[in-house]
Amino acid sequence: MSDSASPARRLERLGRAILESPSDAIIFADREGVIRFWNPGAERLFGFTAAEAAGQSLDIIIPEPQRARHWSGFRQVMETGESRYGQGDVLAVPGLRKDGSRISLEFTIVPLHDAEGRMEGMAAILRDVSKRFEETRALRRKLAEAAGRLP
Repeated sequence: MSDSASPARRLERLGRAILESPSDAIIFADREGVIRFWNPGAERLFGFTAAEAAGQSLDIIIPEPQRARHWSGFRQVMETGESRYGQGDVLAVPGLRKDGSRISLEFTIVPLHDAEGRMEGMAAILRDVSKRFEETRALRRKLAEAAGRLP
């Protein structure tokens, strides 16, 4: 494949294609946890349009019982600039859709720093794993039932 574009232009096109993709949800929240970027994947996954989500707190996608833990971790990353979930570890959490239904999510984060190295906010790349979570739960139930029948 011949491409006369510079590496910087190709990288720009690649970044735009990833950010505009409907496959994975990509969200950016500022230091205060206010949504500043919401891609088509986030629209598909959570049901909010980008216009509805922009300017809102991340609370719109975090079930109430998980909010205190989320904000504690979020503040720690904003203070330190570090998280194991920014190093490739995957975090599994429940999420909340616009219609109020809950989904199972896996995601990683990308801490973003300004020119002076201070935390500007975080991007998250999220994927719905509800089907796999339910399949695993059903399998565990079957195994527990089978184990209960053994002499």
